[in-house]
Order: sequence, then structure tokens, then C-alpha cells
Amino acid sequence: MAGFNSTVRIFSHPVPVWVVLLVFTELALGAFSLYAGVYIRFGGDQALIAESIAGPLYPRALVFGSMIVLGMLAMGLYQIRQEPRLSSNLGRIVVGIALGALASTIIYYLLPFTFTGRGAFALSLLSALLLVCMCRYIYFAFADSSLFKTRVLVIGAGKQASTIARLVTDDDRQGFMIVGYIHTGREEISRECAGKVIAPDKLVDFVVSEAVSEIVVAMDNRRDCFPSRELLDCRLAGFEITNVTSFVEREAGKVSLEVISDGWIIFSDGFRRGPIHIVSERIFDIFTSLLLLLVMSPVMVLTAIALWLESFGREPVLYRQQRVGYKGRSFHLLKFRSMHVDAEVDGAARWASSDDPRVTFIGNIIRRFRIDELPQIINILRGDMSFVGPRPERPEFVEMLIEQIPYYNERHSVKPGLAGWAQLAYPYGASIDDARNKLQYDLYYIKNHSVILDLFILLQTLDVVIWGRGSRMEAHAGQTAGQHESQQA
Repeated sequence: MAGFNSTVRIFSHPVPVWVVLLVFTELALGAFSLYAGVYIRFGGDQALIAESIAGPLYPRALVFGSMIVLGMLAMGLYQIRQEPRLSSNLGRIVVGIALGALASTIIYYLLPFTFTGRGAFALSLLSALLLVCMCRYIYFAFADSSLFKTRVLVIGAGKQASTIARLVTDDDRQGFMIVGYIHTGREEISRECAGKVIAPDKLVDFVVSEAVSEIVVAMDNRRDCFPSRELLDCRLAGFEITNVTSFVEREAGKVSLEVISDGWIIFSDGFRRGPIHIVSERIFDIFTSLLLLLVMSPVMVLTAIALWLESFGREPVLYRQQRVGYKGRSFHLLKFRSMHVDAEVDGAARWASSDDPRVTFIGNIIRRFRIDELPQIINILRGDMSFVGPRPERPEFVEMLIEQIPYYNERHSVKPGLAGWAQLAYPYGASIDDARNKLQYDLYYIKNHSVILDLFILLQTLDVVIWGRGSRMEAHAGQTAGQHESQQA
């Protein structure tokens, strides 16, 4: 069923129509803001505008609007799952506009003919902030309405169906609403689905009468009373039918370990790495690493000096730690030291924890902003890591996790990364359950990875760095850190 709640595929990734419309709306508002800033600055005097600004305004407006959208994207403001309130997103909107301003300024210095003047530029930014806030206020007022939600009917009410029920939370919005769960066969009804179990007389009539947009098959045992005839009628009537694995992957950005199998991985549309992709990924890694090294070298030098002064030169600035990489091969990962050198004096590997007493004062600061990870640029240039990929773990933990978590070893089918999809989607964790949850996001990345997805992850990593979302400093009750680190120099 077409509408705001339908999806389109962009670079092979499903994107809700409302996200596309929101992007183009805010692109237009950003472009209009530049016109508004120029007209306000020069009092609407066309002759004065023509004298002060050579050439047409529309190329400048397009650049300005695009940079505003890019800044908003970096702050995660086009994600499906986010709190539907302006007050909760105002800080990110302000920072997103500021990032757009910074990007626009860089372009203006590279291409001076696109500049409109400092006064007009400042007024354009103010206009963009006001217009985007108004747009978001209107959007959030309707964000939880059925206008933007896919109406989903689930075939099944057992364990697999419960994975869909757990996607519905109160703290952020989802792109779908559950019409009901149809119990089939002898599967045990799960606690999460029990309140919405239904038994329609004729499936296709019910789907039509309830304006269902999508039917998701989530039966624990498809050999037991699979409603093939009823589903065929619905499919021929034009309704979308999806399996539970694809639905969870699309809506949550993860591959659920509860519903996948060897067969699904074998026949799924993904998990491909051709020679062109491998070469393009390596070029991307080298170019991005050298660029980041150039930009961040002053920060790295100041960090090294601060760490040396903190320990009065008695403790090393860098440390090397063994991690498991591509195809299970080990390598030595480089990081700035953030703990005391005797953090694991007995030689036993430990999970790090929040407010870890082993962390130094400077170590806390550089962890907060991920500065401790910057020496891994050398690992990327060496070829040990990619810029984007699953975070590498220590051999001691890998051996344990492979034994306890299905498909854990599959995360080593790609190079580990400095940034990753799991880091964006899930906070640092320090338990087997956390490792299991993060693996689901790593599998999504491995299945769908591309240069476009890598660029998207790198852009949104700014959100993590600026706000500390997902970092060790994230303040959730009982939350523990998952970056496992010894301080062997």
C-alpha cells in the first residue's frame, strides 16, 4: 500500500518515504534560508544584491541547503527510531545546523565565488534554524500518527513473533504499528504477543477491512498449519508479505539471532564481497585514514604530551594489545593509554566497567571523545583494520564468545573497524548478552556493507563523539562498558 508509510530502496537500503520527504523538505527550507538571509541583509534591494553578490543565488542556496541536511544527518535526525519531541532533539538540531555552517564555510573557502558575505550568511543560519525547528515541530506533532506508520499483521504468536513485539518501545517512535498476532498450529503464545492475539475468519477480508499495509510471517514452525492459500490470496490482492527476519532487519537495522538459520544466510541477498568492492574499500580506507591523520594530528600530539605529563614520563603514551582480526588472524592494536600500566597486573583479561578506577584522569577525557582510538589509523594504513567494521576483540574473549553465541565467528569474515554500525546502534557493553546484541548489528553490517553504508556510518559517528552516545560515559543505570582493555605497554 503506497503512502507516507511505504519504503523506497536507495543504494539497496530500504528508506521510508517520510524520511525522503523530510530530507527534501529541509533541503528546500535550507535553500530558502539563504535567499531569506540575503534579502534581509540587503533590505530586498535587488540592485544592491546584484552589486554585492556576483552571479545567481540558486547554486549557493543549493550548497547551503545540502550542507544543512548533511549536518542533520550526522546528528542522526533522519533515523526512524528517535524520540518524537522537539525538546529532545533541539540540541542535535542546533549542532546539526552548526555542522552545516562549518561545511558551508569550508566550501566557501575552496570556492570563493559561492560566498554571500558574513552578514547574509549569519542571517541565513538563523533563518535555517527557525525554519527547521518549525518543520520538526510540525513533523513531531504527527510522528506517532498512523499517517507515518506501516500497519502490520503478524502470522504467528510465539517466539519468533515476540522479536517483533520487543521492537515496540515507549521511549522512541517506530515506523510500524501491530494490528494483531494470528496464532497458528501448536506454538506456545509468547507473553509479549498475548494481549493482541486475534483469529479472523477470512484473512484477506480482515486485511482489507483493517487497512493492513504488510503481513509478516513469524511462525515458529512453518510445517505446522502454514496458511499458504490465505497468504496467496493476500499476495494476489496486492499486499506485501515479508518474513520475520527481513522485517526485523529493515525496522531495527540488525539480524536477529533468534530467527536466522544457516539456510537463510546461504540464500539471502547479501554477504557478498567481490574484487571491485575489496579494492574500492581499501582505497577508501587509505584516503580517509590519511585525511583524518592530517586533521587530527594536532589533537594526537597534544594528547601524547598530556599523557606523558600526567605520569611524569613514567608510563608509556601508547600501548599495544592483541586483537582478533580478519579470518581470525591476530594483530596488535594501537591505542593511547587510558589506564594505569598495572591495570591487569595478574595478567588476567577483564571486562572494563563504567567509572573504572583503573582509568586515569586524562584517560577519562580521551575516552569520552574517542581520542584514545586515533592511533588505530596506523592499523588501518597497515591493512590490519578497515575504517568501518566490527570492533576487534581480544582472543581470550573471542574464544569464549564463539562457544556461547551462534554465528559469532562470522564477524571475522570482514576486517574489523575503527567505527562500526554496532557502535552507532548499541552502547558499549561488558557481558555475553551485550556481545550477543552487538553481534546482531555486526551481522547486519556484514550482510549489507558498501562504501555508501561506510560513509553513512562515518558521518553519524560524529553524533557519538559529540554527545557520547554509546560511549563508556553514557549514563544508564547498570550500564557497563564494553571496550576491553589491558594496559600492557
